[in-house]
Amino acid sequence: MPIYKESEMEVQTSDKVEGLELKSVAGELIKVGFVTYQEGEGPPPHFHPNEEQFVLVLKGKFRKVLGDEETIIEEGDLVHIPRNTRHGVCAIDGPATFFAVKSPVGDGDLAQDYNRATDAEEVAKKLGLNLNS
Repeated sequence: MPIYKESEMEVQTSDKVEGLELKSVAGELIKVGFVTYQEGEGPPPHFHPNEEQFVLVLKGKFRKVLGDEETIIEEGDLVHIPRNTRHGVCAIDGPATFFAVKSPVGDGDLAQDYNRATDAEEVAKKLGLNLNS
């Protein structure tokens, strides 16, 4: 039975999401990962047409957009992100980390089903993100 120690997992980056630092592992049906952003960082608002997701905030705080709802999420908050729901986060008041669970596993890449939202620039401004592309 595999046991993974977060402290021993290799830090990965993604060519799909700039600034993303993650440690992830995939099973047969789900993939999981620890995702960290520095203050003021986060992914451009996006959606996953093929994946359902849960995130549990482990450290810090994020400004979050989920569909049309804007809120602050912090340590201990568990968020469900249904398929095709536009969402994004921005770390506030320092670095922040969440634990992500996605299904189905696909190719095991945590950012595999990332699709930038058509209104990403507008939503990013609400989050406090600066998108340079």
